Amino acid sequence: MNYLIKNATVINENQQIRKDVYIKDGMIAGITEPGSHPLHITENGYTEIDATGQWLLPGIIDDQVHFREPGLTHKGDIYSESRAAIAGGITSYMEMPNTIPGATTNALLEQKYEIASAQSWANYSFYIGATNDNISELEKTDPQKVCGAKVFMGSSTGTLLVDNKKALEEIFKHVKLLIATHCEDDHLIKKNSDYYREAIGDDLTTAYHPLIRNAEACYASSSLAVEIATRYNTRLHILHLSTEKEMSLFTRQIPLSEKRITAEVCVHHLWFYDADYNRLGNFIKWNPAIKSKRDQEALFAALLDGRIDVVATDHAPHTLEEKSKSYLLAPSGGPLVQHALQAMLEFCHQGRISIEKVVQLMCHNVADMFSIDRRGYIRQGYHADLVLVDPRQSYTVSKENILYKCGWSPFENTTFQSSITHTFVNGQLMYKYGQFDEFRPGARLLFKR
Repeated sequence: MNYLIKNATVINENQQIRKDVYIKDGMIAGITEPGSHPLHITENGYTEIDATGQWLLPGIIDDQVHFREPGLTHKGDIYSESRAAIAGGITSYMEMPNTIPGATTNALLEQKYEIASAQSWANYSFYIGATNDNISELEKTDPQKVCGAKVFMGSSTGTLLVDNKKALEEIFKHVKLLIATHCEDDHLIKKNSDYYREAIGDDLTTAYHPLIRNAEACYASSSLAVEIATRYNTRLHILHLSTEKEMSLFTRQIPLSEKRITAEVCVHHLWFYDADYNRLGNFIKWNPAIKSKRDQEALFAALLDGRIDVVATDHAPHTLEEKSKSYLLAPSGGPLVQHALQAMLEFCHQGRISIEKVVQLMCHNVADMFSIDRRGYIRQGYHADLVLVDPRQSYTVSKENILYKCGWSPFENTTFQSSITHTFVNGQLMYKYGQFDEFRPGARLLFKR
């Protein structure tokens, strides 16, 4: 089906401008003045959507999710979590390798692509996981078909933790993929954990999480990654930064096209801070930890001045039963894809960031950083991944409208001032006012590298 989205306020390339947008055969066929209806576009007929008063955004691209398939599907799976993502305006995602088995070979990686080709509502790519001894697999991974290599420099299980410095340097020196890192120093974390467990005992609460996984542990690992990447001119992307101290590693006002080292912040580190542990406990237990108000404010400042390039989710669902355990036993991570865009739009309503900047950080910059083929912008000839937002229609998160397989959200009972009304993926209207089209048109992301 072809569509004409009429009278939309298009948010794109640092502009707000009222336009009609035509979708034909899965692509953006035209962007015109309202009501102009050029014959070469409209001759085949279009289903019209009147978007008067609504914002039309490029589909959000989330460069960091954990959809739990294969091996952990009691928490979530590609079908359930990509469906929730569509309801949240996320039309493309890049998923992490710490599934069971871990995606540490190209053969295992392709098995995940096969699952997604049948099950994913959104467009997809999957990181290959680095280990201390799989550099040959990383080197033969096709950079035009795979988003990057994930290096856990802390906080992982099994073989996915790269804790051998020589292996780390070899990866940074020889692998031509974009390298995305989780940076926390496990030695310092263990030292802090031992200290607090000896002082307090095993009845620690989540309030100790940012003290155990503190700024020093983050900075020690992030600074090491930056030092090695600078030495070897590695294309490095540091994920989910969480501290003021780490912001000193990045420079203001460098064009994204000139950066070899880029930075990401996640929605939960912008929305929550350490006082919220008293209210939400393990439900905001993430690695890296949510830290102080001062850290949060420093992250926001870096977002605005160009030191941080991307906003993502690190969506990582766990069951209610798992999250209800004691602090030391409860896993880290939480679900975010359904409400991440609404949270960022709430910051727009508060006057803290412009809607144009949100689109830059969640769409344009991700597409540019990863060199994604024809996505992330509203341009003629690009894939029609689009989101309509009503900025004046409020939306309250409740158990009844949470779509994650795990059934909970840290945003439960939060009222957002904006609602996502329509989501298109490759020209298919997948989501409309809470209703879904069961046809799943998600496609493998390709990269112009």
